[in-house]
Amino acid sequence: MTGKKIDISKLDLELMKEKTTENPGTLPYAHHSGSALIKPEDKGKITGRAVAAMHSQTDMQMAQIYEQMRLLADQAKKIQSRVEVSERIYQASIAFEPLINHRYFLYQKEDGTDFMSMIAPEEWGRKKDWAHFVAEVKLLADHTWDILRENT
Repeated sequence: MTGKKIDISKLDLELMKEKTTENPGTLPYAHHSGSALIKPEDKGKITGRAVAAMHSQTDMQMAQIYEQMRLLADQAKKIQSRVEVSERIYQASIAFEPLINHRYFLYQKEDGTDFMSMIAPEEWGRKKDWAHFVAEVKLLADHTWDILRENT
């Protein structure tokens, strides 16, 4: 083993003491070449990523809730439409007893009154007894009417 001899009398022990610690595990950096690499974390970057992920997730959830609300609103409109048509049909002249799940046709006469028929608009002969075809409907179990075809 050949090497330079260190002259201990030339060492500045006070200066060396500043570069060492008794608790190396508390240092914010590696204290020797075999130590684990320690990188300080950019807390702003971490927080920014977390906030961006949170916004992305909540935006997705809000979009799902909005879609559910839109679907419920559409269903409510369909029910309201069924109620309105049902009220109009029950005000109309019906010369037969309608059966559940059967198709019927609502017409309007020249004088503005409505009537129900079992005959489709295409099935009428030359002598039609109506001025305006309103809708093809089906009686549902709750005695509301579902519009199958509407003349708009």
